[in-house]
Amino acid sequence: MDDKTQSEREWLKLELEDDLDEEFEQEVDDSRFPAELKSLLAAHKRTSMDRQLYFAELLRLQSELIKLQDWVAHAGLKLVVLFEGRDSAGKGGVIKRITQRINPRTCRVVALPAPSDREKKQWYFHRYVPHLPAEGEIVLFDRSWYNRAGVERVMEFASEHQVEDFFRDVPEFERMLVRSGIILVKYWFSITDQEQQLRFLMRIHDPLKQWKLSPMDLQSRVRWERYTKAKEEMFSRTNIPEAPWNIVEGNDKKRARLNCIAHLLEKIDYREVPHQTIQLPDREFNPDYERRVIPTELYVPERY
Repeated sequence: MDDKTQSEREWLKLELEDDLDEEFEQEVDDSRFPAELKSLLAAHKRTSMDRQLYFAELLRLQSELIKLQDWVAHAGLKLVVLFEGRDSAGKGGVIKRITQRINPRTCRVVALPAPSDREKKQWYFHRYVPHLPAEGEIVLFDRSWYNRAGVERVMEFASEHQVEDFFRDVPEFERMLVRSGIILVKYWFSITDQEQQLRFLMRIHDPLKQWKLSPMDLQSRVRWERYTKAKEEMFSRTNIPEAPWNIVEGNDKKRARLNCIAHLLEKIDYREVPHQTIQLPDREFNPDYERRVIPTELYVPERY
């Protein structure tokens, strides 16, 4: 093995370690327990899968997601994935792992804010339609039109008449999407009462996570049983053959992420797209080129 080949392999190894470090940083953030909660965490027995196995499976699944994205672009598919669930159920965590290594130009996340005054006067589904994918695109909805069946209903932002209209319209709306060629996959992340309480306490006592906790989240905690009833009716009235619900057990974050990604991959009949072998061309060298001296004050100080 020549020196150049050895050097390239060492560089690739470092790149892989960087990828692992990126995921490890997120895992450290997930498991950074505030001092106020350590006794509660000790009493609350948490079982989680082996970290080495988790990383190995996550990287394997993420490599398959890249193949899936290639196939979606190659075949001109249109894929929409909805992520629903109670506050702190883990929707954001799995979306982050899905998008971590794929091309953001053809896969985007949609997380809409509360509707504006004008949007409240429009057809309910109007503001979601512009975010639907064109051919070759993947769109992940971090909460979706099902806000009406959940938070808007429980918090009384929508009247019972509006909720009933939604339940009447949403099956036909989703059938229209499927007839138009959109592949629609719906996930509900399920956690227990005790697990949500623990995650909310984590956010309250952790300065780096307090931004995740809104007054609406606190009210959702108070109205746990109302959300349960709303969820059960939502399932019974919107679980249609063209777009069934898929429930992800979310108490264990690692397993929930892997289970969700593996299931998503199984839902799409994708194949590996052949690519031409890429060769890095030699850089042109101009003997007359002189690099200009850049003022030192333009550089960011090297503090680390």
